[in-house]
Amino acid sequence: MKNVLIRLEEYFPKASGAERGILQYLLNYPDAAVNCSIKQLADRSYSSASTIIRLCRKLGFEGYKEFHKAFLCDVAIRKDTESEYKKEIQREDGLDDIIRKVTYKNMTSLENTLKLADREALKKCLELLNSAHNIVLFGIGASLLVARDAYLKFARINKSVIFGDDWHLQVIHAQNTMPEDVAIVISYSGMTQETLRCAQIVKKNRTPIIAITRFETSPLSKIADYNLYVASTELFFRSGAMSSRISQLNIIDILYAAYVNQNYDTCIKRISVTHVEKEDGKP
Repeated sequence: MKNVLIRLEEYFPKASGAERGILQYLLNYPDAAVNCSIKQLADRSYSSASTIIRLCRKLGFEGYKEFHKAFLCDVAIRKDTESEYKKEIQREDGLDDIIRKVTYKNMTSLENTLKLADREALKKCLELLNSAHNIVLFGIGASLLVARDAYLKFARINKSVIFGDDWHLQVIHAQNTMPEDVAIVISYSGMTQETLRCAQIVKKNRTPIIAITRFETSPLSKIADYNLYVASTELFFRSGAMSSRISQLNIIDILYAAYVNQNYDTCIKRISVTHVEKEDGKP
């Protein structure tokens, strides 16, 4: 049987305007909602008791009392589950525990990164990408993998993009940047010395810098023209390299998808041209 929170999420797309106010309050503030009487919930969601009762019946409950009891139970279970999943991986954990903990941390990181998304900063970053002669990518360690992913994506649509696996090559690329280029500097900590050196060189060349980094003040965030923040719930043995990497890749996907959307006809044509078929002729 589906729990109440899942029912609320699944019903939301087809809910009426009045019902959406109730659903948003229940989903956004579950800890406060569990303590609400029907009158308090109506007041806080700008609805009426009769609308709440009808909604409860649509969700499969006889009334608010039965709904509230099930809702209270599900919120308590979710809090216990989240508390368990937030724990670091332990020596005694089995494979099922590891699957749940790692997956939960990645999901939480993506959800928190969504909350941090700065639409105005993203718009400015897209303007820079559109006008840039070259996109120059920088990153070390796990962030290097994210930079490579960005390189492969933009290269496929024939956007001029510069990337080097070797740090010394990245320094050379930094020295060659121009004001007409844009640098994407990736560092979860914002304190990686090799990456910072490249960013400092780029800054001296008056090249705009987009930083993909954690939501904290850091040397990199101070240098960057625009910061696209990621959230993370790192595991103890690979801090800065697991859920943060997933969030960084998500930011790259957003930039790439938005760029393709703004240059749709040209990009779709290039994606078709650069499609590589397998030897058997299948995609």
